[in-house]
Amino acid sequence: MTSNTGTRAWQAADARHHIHPFTDAAALAAQGARVIVRANGVWIEDSEGHRILDGMAGLWCVNVGYGNLELAEAGYQALRDLPYYNSFFQTTHPYAVELAAKLASITPPGLDRVVFANSGSEANDTIIKLTRYYWNLQGRPKKKIMIGRNMGYHGVTLGAASLSGLTPMHPQWDLPLPGFVYVDAPYWYGEGGDLTPHEFGLKAARSLETKILELGAENVAAFIGEPIQGAGGVIIPPDSYWPEIQRICAEHDILLIVDEVVCGFGRTGKWFGCDTYGIRPDFMTLAKGLSSGYIPISAVMLGTRVGDAIANANEELVHGYTYSGHPVACAVALKNIEILERDKLVEKAGNTIGPYLQDQLGSLRDHPLVGEVRGVGMIGAVELVADKASRRHFPPQMDVGPRCRNHCFSNDLIMRAIRDTMVVSPPLTISRAEVDELVRRAHMCLDLTAKEIASL
Repeated sequence: MTSNTGTRAWQAADARHHIHPFTDAAALAAQGARVIVRANGVWIEDSEGHRILDGMAGLWCVNVGYGNLELAEAGYQALRDLPYYNSFFQTTHPYAVELAAKLASITPPGLDRVVFANSGSEANDTIIKLTRYYWNLQGRPKKKIMIGRNMGYHGVTLGAASLSGLTPMHPQWDLPLPGFVYVDAPYWYGEGGDLTPHEFGLKAARSLETKILELGAENVAAFIGEPIQGAGGVIIPPDSYWPEIQRICAEHDILLIVDEVVCGFGRTGKWFGCDTYGIRPDFMTLAKGLSSGYIPISAVMLGTRVGDAIANANEELVHGYTYSGHPVACAVALKNIEILERDKLVEKAGNTIGPYLQDQLGSLRDHPLVGEVRGVGMIGAVELVADKASRRHFPPQMDVGPRCRNHCFSNDLIMRAIRDTMVVSPPLTISRAEVDELVRRAHMCLDLTAKEIASL
């Protein structure tokens, strides 16, 4: 499958027929897409034989690494035994039942019921509907406003994109929809000023309370947040932040939605970001690491008050997807969780390889371009700045982050640039030697970036 002739043909067909997500189609067509043909462990390989260290685990998702034959076998066996059946028409199947029970056993207490979907976007869209339904069942139909955060990311459907506070996602689609508003992110490095992290964490959390009081708690349905904001730039909240958010939601009777699409299944060094920060939500969104990205599946976990209300509504729930709880996807997810447990990958992310990754990334702090290195477990960020002392960023038009990302691509390393923050989120199976190689290549690419911008 490796040949220059094949690459050119694939690139031409791709440019002619394939519209990529989050991509300038004309620019990509002129350049030609990189064609990935195989993967194993933490490495991917393109059609011209380049072996690339994937520091992003795909899109934050390949937690058990590429090429796991147990997952392939689990999917194959399910395809042989029950390739498809739905959960409409008063039916179920063992894969969905067993996965629902397993998720209830490993998520925080009280999250006992599951609604299955196929992506994080679908799951968060489902939560919007279930939130509205819950408050209608409570006889409080005015509670409809959903509050998200600046730089929050929750998906790309009309509803999920409206929950998201990444404003570049909105103009093309005339979003957000009515009834969606945003409050401050706990981004201390970029917005904390002279406040300590503790002080800023409280300030950011209390922007939620200010917004609730402005809108009237009788009109506010829910608040949604990621334990750590991933696509917003790996924004790690100060320790004071989540306890205050929990207090505010409880005091004003606002449903608390925690989006664990990125943080779940070991990414933070515990099973879930809720475990890392002691959060007890009314809804939890799961996807990505649920199957390690091997097959599309997502889940909405329902807390006690929401789950009981919906389970005892005594009427048809008018919601569901053709592939909700697909047997093959559930089989792969069950095996994925089994591997995470058996191989103690979550514990390793928290106690061994995660701390090692954070320590090695920390060696980049001395680089002239690096203002801050931050991370938790198996997620990290290296923020590039023009001036370390004042935390002053480069002008956006300099595209420092994208320049660094391009140097990474050219040197067979996948790091993501979010503004001028370089992000890593490797598979939990990465070895110490591979961490060392990731950091070595990252340092080299920072040097190349510094040289390039010095010549501008």
